[in-house]
Amino acid sequence: MQEEYKRKIEQQLCTVVELVRAKVPTIDRHNYILGLIFFKTLSDRVEWYANKWLEKKDITYANIKENSPKGEKYLEALKEETLGALGYFLPPSALFSKIATKGKATDSQDTFILDDLCAAFYGIEQSALGTASEEAFKHLFEELNFSSSRLGNTPQQRNAIISAVMAQLNHIHFQIDSNGYHDMGDVFEYLIGFIAKGERQESSGFYTPIEVSKVLAKIVTTGKESLSNIYDPTCGSGSLLLHVAKEVRGVFGFYGQEVNRVNYNLTRMNMILHNVYSDRFDIRQGNSLEDPQHMHLRFEAIVANPLFKVEWSGNPLLMLDKRFRPWGRLAPKNKADYAIVQHMLYHLAQNGTMAVVLPHGALFRGADEGHIRQYLIKECNYLDAVIGLPANILNGSRVSSCIMVFKKNRVHKDSILFIDASQDYKKEKTRNRLKEAHITKIVETYRSRESQNYYSYVAPINQVAENNYNLNISRYINAFEKGLVVDLDDVSARLKALEKDLTEMDNTIADFSKELKIKKS
Repeated sequence: MQEEYKRKIEQQLCTVVELVRAKVPTIDRHNYILGLIFFKTLSDRVEWYANKWLEKKDITYANIKENSPKGEKYLEALKEETLGALGYFLPPSALFSKIATKGKATDSQDTFILDDLCAAFYGIEQSALGTASEEAFKHLFEELNFSSSRLGNTPQQRNAIISAVMAQLNHIHFQIDSNGYHDMGDVFEYLIGFIAKGERQESSGFYTPIEVSKVLAKIVTTGKESLSNIYDPTCGSGSLLLHVAKEVRGVFGFYGQEVNRVNYNLTRMNMILHNVYSDRFDIRQGNSLEDPQHMHLRFEAIVANPLFKVEWSGNPLLMLDKRFRPWGRLAPKNKADYAIVQHMLYHLAQNGTMAVVLPHGALFRGADEGHIRQYLIKECNYLDAVIGLPANILNGSRVSSCIMVFKKNRVHKDSILFIDASQDYKKEKTRNRLKEAHITKIVETYRSRESQNYYSYVAPINQVAENNYNLNISRYINAFEKGLVVDLDDVSARLKALEKDLTEMDNTIADFSKELKIKKS
């Protein structure tokens, strides 16, 4: 895609986002924006494909009279052709441009378009029934609730907002290539990131910043030209999976699970816009810890950026589960970080690589987490590297984070690589960012596996054991080089995160003491 064209489209789409933000101050407004853009893309593809088919018939798809004998004949043939090529079908009356134009006709008494939209969405899903793309489109639009009071108190108010958004989108003309596809993948990705930056933490967990995605993707594809499959148990918008695919020549299967229904649908939309259709992806909805959907599969590459310290059931019966039984312990109920790690390791193939973003506290917290951490290093020897990231690098979170890299068949079995990239970032208004040079430095250091003053250290396993399997990076790398400028905001964020961890630990000890009927010392 030409950079100038791409920037123009991004600016136009950002205008649409701001329009919605001004009128819909809710945590799930991104669903309406991205859903309508997705619908426009599907509509444009059908119209382009149909017009190519109609080239020699002296008529355009939008001008077909659907109820005429000739129109019915055209539509019958086009539906079969379009389902085979695209996996879904839309009649001319349900095209985005037709509905948007109707909504803009303010001088007409018949400008209510919400029913038309719902009918168009239902029609897309129904058209795919019984085809190879059925699962890809099944209930795909169900979270676009146009009767929600979040859009307005009355149907007229809700109609006015959606009509305004569609009118803005209808002015944007996406380029279509010779195969009938927009190069919408990158634009959609940009838009997801743009929206996520403006959301609160609980509603921005559907997106991993592109720089962090690149690091994870480059690490798990190191030494690989293609991948048999990739997996993300907390896939959000699916962006991480797609970034991994960009690093290799081909991926034969995309797999993921997402607990949030809105984000689950967003992932499927993202796959389709990147021209990944149902025969190559299997995205499921549900909690991957409590209701895993891919238990029979092993994956060559696994990535994840789960929400930090989320709660889970921690049900003792889960000790009978194959994913957790060998470890002898379950992650705490109030911090599922290591439960995610255990789940991912169960699914990791012997020739695979796994990279997961975790809070910095996962490197040193004790109790059950300490036991799990010791087991995966001492007994399993799966931990390959620990990479410290700058604080405030993730959307909506100032907590310091890290990347833990695991392999089951490690080449360097006698050491663990530590990288402290916490001081390398570009400071922006709301958060810190990794520049391309920072990403390159992290990845090259991981691949070369060399110790560098104040940045990386190859720690022998026995040294880690001497530190009681505490992986706090400062135990292995002295980052405070003489004359180094220290970011006090970063230090403050780290101290606050540490203070929170200590408070949680004190509360846990107090609970244990109460259960054992002993005084807390």
